[in-house]
Amino acid sequence: MKPVSWIEKISHPIIRESLLLMRVDRPVGTWLLLWPGLWSLTGASSGLPDIKLMLIFIFGTFIMRSAGCVANDLADRNFDPHVERTRLRPLARKAISIRHAVLLLIFLLIIALLLGLQLNHNALLLCIPGAFLAVSYPLTKRFIDAPQLYLGMSFGWSVIIAWAAVKENVDWPAWTLFLATVFWATGYDTIYGMVDKKDDIKIGVRSTALLFGDHAWKAVGIFYFITAFFWFLSGYLLHYSLVFHTILLIAMLHLARQVILIRKLPESTLIPVFISNTWTGGIVLLAMMIEKTIFLKG
Repeated sequence: MKPVSWIEKISHPIIRESLLLMRVDRPVGTWLLLWPGLWSLTGASSGLPDIKLMLIFIFGTFIMRSAGCVANDLADRNFDPHVERTRLRPLARKAISIRHAVLLLIFLLIIALLLGLQLNHNALLLCIPGAFLAVSYPLTKRFIDAPQLYLGMSFGWSVIIAWAAVKENVDWPAWTLFLATVFWATGYDTIYGMVDKKDDIKIGVRSTALLFGDHAWKAVGIFYFITAFFWFLSGYLLHYSLVFHTILLIAMLHLARQVILIRKLPESTLIPVFISNTWTGGIVLLAMMIEKTIFLKG
């Protein structure tokens, strides 16, 4: 039996269902979106990242991930009731109205705008395509065969915004970190899609898991290999030492382990493999932070 989350114990129905709609009780997506932004803040900073900027990006990540979840459920409200994993979502079981969900989405985007106004002009302008990518992603699952690539661009755009927030311009290392994020997200969301293949076929949702079929594990391996290449290239462009690249090998081994697991395990059991990417992103940030700390002491 699924354990009851703390949100489900909230007595006020509007507050409870709004928080469930925002997936506040499921922070994995927030972590996966947060790591690339923190990589970028760290890489762009001359020392350790500015605390104020970090707080803006942490809160902004939570808000934009929540907005993305609301937009996703609005787009999928006619399909979610027919899928076992999503049939209990607030809009799917009509526990919250479409009007309320739209108002919640607008409210979240207004908060995101207020946070964006705390950034410099260039970073603020870059928030506009970032917001578009976030709220339009759910629609791509109906029209393109590889919506995971679009998701990767959406998640990766935080790298571009964060870099501009520090330096006002976007240098080459920002783009290599962006590409690393695009392929990393494409890889781990392909794993997520492998779990949902049967339901996605039933409701007409497209994914890289369906596109590559029985070869999906190979595709994930290729996506992760490209990810590792751009991580290493980012380290090279940032003039990071062997310390960074050695710790980065741990993240690479973790990705390799995922590929081995998704080849061997039943597809229905792969959610923990997907979730483990929260550790991968943290390892990369740890490598950058240690590199910066050594540099400061030196």
